[in-house]
Formats: sequence, structure tokens, C-alpha cells
Amino acid sequence: MRILHLHESAVPVMLLSISVACGGNDGGEQREQEGNLAPEEEIMLADVGFATPESVRHDAVTDVYLVSNINGDPFAADGNGFISRISPAGEILDLKWIDGEAEGVTLNAPKGMAIADDRLYVTDINTVRVFDRTTGEPVGEIALDGTTFLNDAAAGMDGSIYITDSGFNPGFAPSGTDAVYRISPDGSIETLATGSVLGGPNGVALVNGAVWVVSFGSGELYRIADGGAHETAALPSGSLDGLEGHAGQLFVSSWEGQSILRGTPGGTFAVAFSGLEAPADFGIDATRDRLLVPLFQANEVRIIPMAPASSE
Repeated sequence: MRILHLHESAVPVMLLSISVACGGNDGGEQREQEGNLAPEEEIMLADVGFATPESVRHDAVTDVYLVSNINGDPFAADGNGFISRISPAGEILDLKWIDGEAEGVTLNAPKGMAIADDRLYVTDINTVRVFDRTTGEPVGEIALDGTTFLNDAAAGMDGSIYITDSGFNPGFAPSGTDAVYRISPDGSIETLATGSVLGGPNGVALVNGAVWVVSFGSGELYRIADGGAHETAALPSGSLDGLEGHAGQLFVSSWEGQSILRGTPGGTFAVAFSGLEAPADFGIDATRDRLLVPLFQANEVRIIPMAPASSE
């Protein structure tokens, strides 16, 4: 594993073809591939200035990774949240690319992010902040009245943005505002589902046109159906955070299991990558088949190859 510290972050890092200790269905044990091309090396960005990193997204157009940093209390309107830009090689391009302390910028406790067209949408307590995806300049905001803990965000093919409210008050006491929302391209807001039955909805993803959600409180994976109904599926561990679809499968991060789970709706989920303490709202670099995992409590980001490189 390549570990990047602050003094290394200003220069690009070459990815080395060596055997590495990164998670997999083997539970993260060291893999030796004698005689074959070894998998791409895992990169861990540590001690580079991240402050409670909650979400990572790959902007495929600009080919950068964006990291949202709560930087303190996730409930506090303290104006010190920030978003970092890093390269796929692990280089810190701009630690505070969007800085809540900069003049003209409001960003308190940024969590989930979604990209649609030329806009970056960021959840921030009870408001969705909107920025230019290229320059990072603020271009607007969307307040969701009555919400308490906006969490994840996902973009639909039509430019709609799907948002979860995990329903927490300070101290993570239930607020009763659990909900899933859709923000249409014209800015109108639709409530897709609401109520404590949602179990503290956290990660949200659009897969084949369906809205899938994982809950932190009840530890469920479910699909939001017409009229707010939802179909649930049990997973092997709880305290679920991030959710992404890739190559016909769903990937879910579990704080309880300290892992990324992989499976299919209606099928079996198993540990794909382990040894990840407090894995939050991870992203996927579909171009390179990588998981981009923020470690919420360790102030680190792990860039994990999803599969060994081909030996051909």
C-alpha cells in the first residue's frame, strides 16, 4: 500500500505494480501473485489535511476526485466546511478548493455530493449548496424546509438530484424527519418517502432507474417504490452509510462491519473489502474500477482497486 503524507502531497505519485494488502473476498489478507501481473496498488492519503472527510466523488469530466470535509461538528452552522480536489494519482491539487471560510462562500458541514451537468450539489445540514463543477464558484442553494440532517446525494440521468435526510438532531438523537427527496432540474422539490420506517436513510443511488437507499439506523437496503413504499433486504452488518451501483452490483459501506459489502438486490451480500474503520460515503471511479473511500474518523481517504489487473 502506498501511504501519502502531507510532505508528499504536492507531487504526483506513480502507481506501482506490486502485491498489496488491500481488501477483497479474502478479508484483506496479503495476496501474492507470483508469475502474474500484480493488481494496481492501493493508495492511502493520510495526514494531508482532511478534516472529517464524509464523501468522495469522481468528476469524470475533469477527472478529479472531490472530497467533502465536515471539519468539526456535523450539525454546526460554523462556516468552516471545505471540499478538496485530488488527482487520480493521489496528488492534492487543492485542499480547500471550495472553502466555507472564503468570502462569498457558505459551507458549514458538507456531506453528500452529486454532479449533474455543470453543477456540483452538496448537502449541508438543511440546505443543498450548488457550485460550478469546474471553478468551484457558488451558483445557488436549495433550502429543504423542515429537514435536520441532509446526508447523501445522487444524480439521475435527467439531471434530478436525490437527497436523503437521516433524521438526526444534535447528538444523533432522532428528529423524526427521515425522508428521501427529489430535486427536479427546475428546482422543484418532491418528497418520495418519509417517516421513521425509513430507519435513518443515508446512502442513495440510482440503479437502472430505481432509487435505492441504505439506512444507518436500521441497517437495511431498500428500493423506494411508488407512493413511498419500500422493499427491504437484510445485509450481513449494519450502520450502513454509502451506496453505489457498479457493473450490475451494489456496493455498501458498513461502519459496524468496518467493510464494503458487495451483492445484488434480492441476492447475497458479502464482504468485498475489510479493515475500513468508519467508511463513509464512498465513490467509484468507473473508468479505473476503483473505490474511493473516506475514513470519517481517521481523516484519511483510501483509493482501492476493485479487482486485480488482468494478466494478459
